[in-house]
Amino acid sequence: MFKNNPFKQKSPQKRFLLILGLFMFAFYLVMGVYVIMWTDFPWRLQPHWRISLGVLLIVYAFIRFTRLMSTHDE
Repeated sequence: MFKNNPFKQKSPQKRFLLILGLFMFAFYLVMGVYVIMWTDFPWRLQPHWRISLGVLLIVYAFIRFTRLMSTHDE
């Protein structure tokens, strides 16, 4: 009835790419929050540009996550 077995053994390459993708998602998410919260940012950016950069990084992290999960399901 169901052909997609979630407990099917994955190849080492697919497992590695999944872990790397999750790591990169977490990296971009943490960097986005870090840029927003960091008041003494080393570049001379006005606060609204710093917040915009942080939000852009967070949105990019979620785009990467959705693409990772959609390709992982196949």
